[in-house]
Parts: sequence; C-alpha cells; structure tokens
Amino acid sequence: MQLLIATTNQGKLDEIRTILDGLPIELFTLRSFPAVGEIEETGQTFTENSRIKAEHYAAKTGMLTVADDSGLAIDALDGQPGVQSSRFNGETYEEKFSEIYKQLSKSGGKGSPAQFVCALTLIKREIIFEAKGTVEGVIAAEPQGKAGFGYDPIFYYPPYACTLAELSPEQKIAISHRGQAFRQLRAFLATWQHETHCR
Repeated sequence: MQLLIATTNQGKLDEIRTILDGLPIELFTLRSFPAVGEIEETGQTFTENSRIKAEHYAAKTGMLTVADDSGLAIDALDGQPGVQSSRFNGETYEEKFSEIYKQLSKSGGKGSPAQFVCALTLIKREIIFEAKGTVEGVIAAEPQGKAGFGYDPIFYYPPYACTLAELSPEQKIAISHRGQAFRQLRAFLATWQHETHCR
C-alpha cells in the first residue's frame, strides 16, 4: 500500500513516520509532487481544512492521501489562533508568541487554558476515515524548551510540569494531539489493509 502524507512540515512528517513505522505501507510526501500546487485552507474548523487538503491532493495525485490540520486554541483569546495557527501574526514563531503574550496581557488572560487540536482525513476517491486528537494544557508564563516545533514552547502540560518543547519526541508523541489522531489512523490502516487484501 502507498500513502501520501499531505504536508511538507518536517516536524509533522517526523512524528507521523514514527507513529506509522512498522506498517507495510510506502510513505510519500508532497515533496514527491513538486508540480502540485497548494490549496487555500478556507475551512472554519480543523476538520473542514483537513478535508479540503486531503480532497485536493488525492485528486491531483490519484493516491490514497491523508491530510491533517492542527493548531492551538487559547480560551482567553476566544479560541485563537485556531485554524489560523500557521498564518497567525508574522513569519516566525517568536513573532507569533510575542503577539499572543501581548493579547493575553491586554485581556488579563495570562496562564489561560488552551488546547492543541489535530483533525485528519484519509481519502482516495472519497472519505475513508477521519480522526481527531486533543491535548489540554495552559499557556506558559514564557517560552520554554528547544525540542518540538511550532507552538510547543508556550504550551505547558500540567501532568508533566513542563512545556511540550521540553519533552523528548517519544514523550510528546505519547500524549500529543497529533499522536492521538495518527494512532487512530494506524489502527484503522492495519485493519483496513488486512480486509482489503482478504477480499
């Protein structure tokens, strides 16, 4: 079986490859299809955006395709940056962090509860499987840690008393939103592949 992981984000790819490791599946990424253009993410939810991306790349490549949309939702900012996480205020994550802390300071929302959310969609000619993962935490007083990527340094995870950027890759995958969603995908693929081959 061949599967296209519809992302060029290296951090995501590393995590997804680790989770799917051991399945008899040949993995491809969008780097194998440089001529396929990006699709505008116009959805209002993570699930809508994952469907938009999966449908686009499956149609363009003809491959079994999984796409995910994920981001950070901060309670004190009414769920921002949410589906705009990757496009929120500035090119660097340092700029994004600065804006978040500025807004939290204005709203009196320091230490706000927050969630990391990941929704994924698996498509060939139609939707085959969808899953969602969520991890609960709070916004750290300041960025901490050098591991992980994206918003990990400002996402404090109380059970481990540190940010996601202070965890090892194995610790993060075990509890993260993406880990939850893609473990569901792994379980589905293992069963679905067996059923497909036995027909």
